[in-house]
Amino acid sequence: MTEIVTYHLNEGVATITLDDGKVNALSIDMLNELHEMFDRAASDEAVVVLTGREKYFSAGFDLKVFTETPERLTEMIGLGATLCEKVLAFPTPVITACTGHALAAGTFIPMCADYRIGLDGDFKYGLNEVKIGLTMPLFVQEIARQRLTPAELSRATITARSYSPSEAVGAGFLDCAVSADGFESAIAVAVEELKGLNPAAHAATKLRVRADAIVAVREAIETELAT
Repeated sequence: MTEIVTYHLNEGVATITLDDGKVNALSIDMLNELHEMFDRAASDEAVVVLTGREKYFSAGFDLKVFTETPERLTEMIGLGATLCEKVLAFPTPVITACTGHALAAGTFIPMCADYRIGLDGDFKYGLNEVKIGLTMPLFVQEIARQRLTPAELSRATITARSYSPSEAVGAGFLDCAVSADGFESAIAVAVEELKGLNPAAHAATKLRVRADAIVAVREAIETELAT
């Protein structure tokens, strides 16, 4: 059976790759594995590069859970929410290298990361919950609030606007959009820059700068799961 999440550690860098052979839906299995991989990276004290498969970083939560096993919906959303909280406060730098489309829950993790690189091309980024009949979860509102620009926060959440990679930079979903021939080198440059940070200072400063967001996300998760 093909692994849907793989972990490769090399010279202090943990590359975590999502590949379910399809659209990288964040299933319960994939989310459990992601939690394990991030815990492993924390133990290894490694800089994290989270990436996806060709054309897809992630299309979001596994919609089959909504229709086929709704009794597990709270479990899936809880795993996704707590993974976001984990990444938001992660002790080492986290880079997301988005290899294609990032939609709905597929944007949640990048919005919690420290540096977000997107592959430029015919790809879409966006919070499409309203389009598919879902009310935006409270914890997602708090994640989006701390990363998206004020104008695009409303457009992205309330009107479910989608963005090209270059538009996603302006909105706050990404830090840069890079052509295919420069994608790997952009990741390498970001890794070297973040490896040069003082680990203790990085971890402590992240917790200080994001303190309000972390508290808001945690409280939103508790409220969401309780209802």
